[in-house]
Amino acid sequence: MMTYDSSNLNLPGYRAIAEIYRDAKTVVYRAERVGLAVGMEPRLVAIKVLASAYPTESDLLALRHQYAIASSLDLEGSVRVYSLEEVDRGYALVMEYFGGISLDRYCQDRQDRCLSPIETIEIAIQLADTLHALDRQQIVHQDIKPAHILIQPQTKQVKLIDFSIAAILPHGTPAPIAPQRLAGTLAYLAPEQTGLDYRTDFYALGVTLYERQVCDTRSTVWAGSSHPHLA
Repeated sequence: MMTYDSSNLNLPGYRAIAEIYRDAKTVVYRAERVGLAVGMEPRLVAIKVLASAYPTESDLLALRHQYAIASSLDLEGSVRVYSLEEVDRGYALVMEYFGGISLDRYCQDRQDRCLSPIETIEIAIQLADTLHALDRQQIVHQDIKPAHILIQPQTKQVKLIDFSIAAILPHGTPAPIAPQRLAGTLAYLAPEQTGLDYRTDFYALGVTLYERQVCDTRSTVWAGSSHPHLA
């Protein structure tokens, strides 16, 4: 697969500074406004592009869906989305940059590689408030996991990212799920996938915080731990 060269971003008004995240489908990097956009605030932003130079239709739809959901939110607990720009054969999602790193990396950078009980409680309170606010707007994130939780190391502010598979519930009622339509990351899915509502996200949050407090990993959690019943 031909990948996208983020060091040569062809997006007028922005210059890439550093790549800050990459997976099989997307690249995210810190950028700054240049040229006519210099006077706009904020100067520093995060920009997410598709990793492939020839993205699939489903990849394009996921990025457009993420923009549609995230740009409608005005929450302290979710990264703000400013615009969706066309770039080459795909899109560039221009987002808030607040110096956050993934919860995974935050734990990996620590000597003991896990959260203290106090940190766990502080993070849980922030994320529970955010999930409650999403529920009031009838939105389910569907993919809560450490990679989609950013924490600012100095201020400890926490924000959610990546609403690419988020769902809007009809009239706030649980939505039935067909087995072939399961979405999310397997290690964080509730075992009883009979319906989709706010409990989907709160279950995944419980698993995430359990893992990070006991310094567990997904490779060992499902190998013998009973922690899903505690989430």
